[in-house]
Amino acid sequence: MFHLRTCAAKLRPLTASQTVKTFSQNRPAAARTFGQIRCYTAPVAAEPFLSGTSSNYVEEMYYAWLENPKSVHKDSTVWTSLTWTRSSTCPPPHSLEGRSRLFLCGKSSDAWRFEEFLQRKWSSEKRFGLEGCEVLIPALKTIIDKSSENGVDYVIMGMPHRGRLNVLANVIRKELEQIFCQFDSKLEAADEGSGDVKYHLGMYHRRINRVTDRNITLSLVANPSHLEAADPVVMGKTKAEQFYCGDTEGKKVMSILLHGDAAFAGQGIVYETFHLSDLPSYTTHGTVHVVVNNQIGFTTDPRMARSSPYPTDVARVVNAPIFHVNSDDPEAVMYVCKVAAEWRSTFHKDVVVDLVCYRRNGHNEMDEPMFTQPLMYKQIRKQKPVLQKYAELLVSQGVVNQPEYEEEISKYDKICEEAFARSKDEKILHIKHWLDSPWPGFFTLDGQPRSMTCPSTGLTEDILTHIGNVASSVPVEDFTIHGGLSRILKTRGELVKNRTVDWALAEYMAFGSLLKEGIHIRLSGQDVERGTFSHRHHVLHDQNVDKRTCIPMNHLWPNQAPYTVCNSSLSEYGVLGFELGFAMASPNALVLWEAQFGDFHNTAQCIIDQFICPGQAKWVRQNGIVLLLPHGMEGMGPEHSSARPERFLQMCNDDPDVLPDLKEANFDINQLYDCNWVVVNCSTPGNFFHVLRRQILLPFRKPLIIFTPKSLLRHPEARSNFDEMLPGTHFQRVIPEDGPAAQNPGNVKRLLFCTGKVYYDLTRERKARDMVEQVAITRIEQLSPFPFDLLLQEVQKYPSAELAWCQEEHKNQGYYDYVKPRLRTTISRAKPVWYAGRDPAAAPATGNKKTHLTELQRLLDTAFDLDAFKNFS
Repeated sequence: MFHLRTCAAKLRPLTASQTVKTFSQNRPAAARTFGQIRCYTAPVAAEPFLSGTSSNYVEEMYYAWLENPKSVHKDSTVWTSLTWTRSSTCPPPHSLEGRSRLFLCGKSSDAWRFEEFLQRKWSSEKRFGLEGCEVLIPALKTIIDKSSENGVDYVIMGMPHRGRLNVLANVIRKELEQIFCQFDSKLEAADEGSGDVKYHLGMYHRRINRVTDRNITLSLVANPSHLEAADPVVMGKTKAEQFYCGDTEGKKVMSILLHGDAAFAGQGIVYETFHLSDLPSYTTHGTVHVVVNNQIGFTTDPRMARSSPYPTDVARVVNAPIFHVNSDDPEAVMYVCKVAAEWRSTFHKDVVVDLVCYRRNGHNEMDEPMFTQPLMYKQIRKQKPVLQKYAELLVSQGVVNQPEYEEEISKYDKICEEAFARSKDEKILHIKHWLDSPWPGFFTLDGQPRSMTCPSTGLTEDILTHIGNVASSVPVEDFTIHGGLSRILKTRGELVKNRTVDWALAEYMAFGSLLKEGIHIRLSGQDVERGTFSHRHHVLHDQNVDKRTCIPMNHLWPNQAPYTVCNSSLSEYGVLGFELGFAMASPNALVLWEAQFGDFHNTAQCIIDQFICPGQAKWVRQNGIVLLLPHGMEGMGPEHSSARPERFLQMCNDDPDVLPDLKEANFDINQLYDCNWVVVNCSTPGNFFHVLRRQILLPFRKPLIIFTPKSLLRHPEARSNFDEMLPGTHFQRVIPEDGPAAQNPGNVKRLLFCTGKVYYDLTRERKARDMVEQVAITRIEQLSPFPFDLLLQEVQKYPSAELAWCQEEHKNQGYYDYVKPRLRTTISRAKPVWYAGRDPAAAPATGNKKTHLTELQRLLDTAFDLDAFKNFS
């Protein structure tokens, strides 16, 4: 084996030579050598197609430590030095017995034979095989075995599609027949939902680790084709599992992330995920990253795919040790993986293993790589599979005899053939057999809700008052708060005395009551502790003592569940993915992510589009995550106005042209069960309180999208009385007109439908025009699932009224295109549904305050001009 950067120096000779020159001047020459220390099975000369290195080492950490010991985590400096020495000199060769055991017990040939079997049986099927990096399987086993030896009993994994079937079969140990039957085009789907391709599916399995004889649970998280998108999801799930089992140091639960070289260097989410790795509320105490370095991304060469010398250079941002190892050298790979597992176990920091390998086929089995990399693939096609070469070497050296080798091969081939025969008996595909995050005890044994009802979400007045009193006080002695905050808390106390809540207090009461019931609550996002609009103040800061804080929510009840509220890094993609993963772990937690402004969610669009919206349909995986998206057209410009409700509504799975059976028992709950997510825009604090509590009291879980207000946080009319929150009360999907117009419905000339903040603009304008008897205003609080039943009642109540939808958003945005066809379906298309709102536009809002006010007045004029639509009739 060649020591240090034999090939890497060719990639950046100047840097390498400068490094050698610098350190050779400051330390004895004998301390570092480029001589051949130990030759493994494949020298660099035999692998001219490789652009990486064939050595294993802790990349720059040792250099950095020599130059400045403070630059490396001080607890790890001694270990780093020792490990560097061990890695530099290389471990002593295994004994004959040890190498035999490595081959036979390590099942090194299984990965190779698995891919061979799939190629024989389904040569024209995409499977994204592992050929060229079969050593990944024993590498993962080594990491898991060593971690199990060090006390880990739960490993959560994330990976792209390449090699996933092999990992499922030979690491997770999914039944082979369940994998093989996925190739049957006649297999029928049994579960609800659309399913996903086989190389995206996940798995959860608990088994005995053969090496340590200890129980270990393995979970491979399902993923989309968006490479690296699952990284923060895995981290969040890992954090949740650590939280629920009290593993505060990551000694029991850990994560392993697999990457491709092009994606690891090219996808920004990798950077975001690394930056979460050591934050107090996000750390999982170290992740082992394994990069399958094919040295190509689809058809793109590394020189076109990254600016850094190595694909793993992004890991430098957290000073993670990076081991580069030749994957054609199984013994070196095993050694490096043991060292990486030791690092993670000792220091609970991230570590990277870069498996420098190749991809034997094209991007998939149908792809022709010779179009774009002809010379590289001429060399690759001369290569024998690494594990075959290793086996032949051991046979030639007498470590394993030929009969033993052939027996090992035939044994696994027989297992595959028998599983293939059994797979033909499979007629139905059960996606739930591939579930990566089961919730034992929450559903019935066949995966159904235990009921289809939802109890009242109201609370007794004593509970409301108690939570309100805590929310308006400082439950810690000798704690000095800011004078401005004292006034805020005093105002809260006055609201409680008057049996009234504003938005912040309603949220406090929803959270506090759920904590009393044993429901853990986690609220995360940018500036959520105080709140973007300085309304929440869930974390109090002592004005005289640095870093002394108080969270009153954790002082509500003697045996309450813990409340976690944490300001996140300035990331949406990574943090939302993390919270989604956290919510996957348990149904008995309310996990919320709040955007700083609603439109900022678009940098997390991948998580929304690929995980949250279709997650249950693709993977039969329910999730109760809540998205709080501040929304409202208030003259703050195009980037601080719209949470883009049209995008969420477009992705709802209900049919606008089909009227459901309105007489069905528990119609509203069945609607919720059938939808892919729930979209609401509450106009009152009380309704906001109810929808948060309903999220937990429902017998199933659905993502909840809430367009939250900005100006309504302090609007004097946006208040709710305790009476709206007492036992027997529920979330109101629709809030009907309750003024003079409702008393004389026959006199109503126009029925306006709206949602959210614009209601207060409409009521103010209606009062100013003295049209309270002529115009009725109905608020649609739950947009999806659409409340067909309640809206039909509203329309029937005002037989002479024309119908209009009013919104403050532009016509090609907002809710109009979603609401109009469903309203028309509700009334059997008997009347038109007119539009009162802003004209179509490219930007969500104007940046000019005067223009904003002009547009607002124009839509109000349209809404209350009873002759506005006569020319269109």
